[in-house]
Amino acid sequence: MEAVIECKGLTHFYGKRKIYENLNFQVPRGRILGLLGKNGTGKTTTINILSGFLAPKQGECLVFGENIREMKPATRARIGLLIEGHVQYPFMTISQIERFYAAFYPKWRRDAYYALMSKLRTSPRQRIANMSCGQRSQVALGLILAQDPELLVLDDFSLGLDPGYRRLFVDYLREYAKAEGKTVFLTSHIIQDMERLVDDCIIMDYGKILLQCPVSEILEGFRLYRCQWEGLGESEAVVSALEPFHELFHPSLSRRTLEFGSFAREETVQRILQDCHIEYSGLQASRVSLEDAFISMTGKY
Repeated sequence: MEAVIECKGLTHFYGKRKIYENLNFQVPRGRILGLLGKNGTGKTTTINILSGFLAPKQGECLVFGENIREMKPATRARIGLLIEGHVQYPFMTISQIERFYAAFYPKWRRDAYYALMSKLRTSPRQRIANMSCGQRSQVALGLILAQDPELLVLDDFSLGLDPGYRRLFVDYLREYAKAEGKTVFLTSHIIQDMERLVDDCIIMDYGKILLQCPVSEILEGFRLYRCQWEGLGESEAVVSALEPFHELFHPSLSRRTLEFGSFAREETVQRILQDCHIEYSGLQASRVSLEDAFISMTGKY
């Protein structure tokens, strides 16, 4: 599939602190891709590089085939950007801010804006300063949709939204993106929303990408394994024995319950446990949500 976003060899530091090195990924046209990672793994840094606000120390980022640092204004107009914090003009009303933004975008679609505003049941005369944080977030999102961009880049799009508003916007965005053939690249700390919204996800750990794949592959293939350790000796030795096996994510042992996540089949897991001479009983494999898979892959702490 044609890549709308292509990042090659991205490396970035803040001072001496390495955010990541040699990061590579693509976002195919017409897909909704979610970037998942703990705080400090570089999600907002990646958004800032994609937006052209930040130059990576090494590597390049192409959007619609153009280097983001040298992008033509006509190409940049094809991108709708929502940065963390949802910057707004609180002294304006809902209708005033729509007219203000419309003057800058030739393809402006006020119907897309007011379709979302109608779901909020807000008056066009309502001042943004008098709206809740969640309602203001929805105004910002409505303004992005009205720009009619081919690519939407949304950083922490669910900021300030309560569960009802989050569900409303997640469903609305997915229907809108699929109906209009949009490409979406987004981040969020609410992984339950990602499971409902995105086609593909990138899971980042500190300094690297753990995987990029369709969400369906994670939900269908990833398992959380648990068993009882029946051995003697130091429990730390059990975890140390399993750590070299990259098929297993973050093995841990608590109160003689051994736990880890893996895409491996049960017979492969059994072989690894036997090769490590681990005495166990009651091995169970459970399907998990995207959030549980994310925590298993990146660790609880």
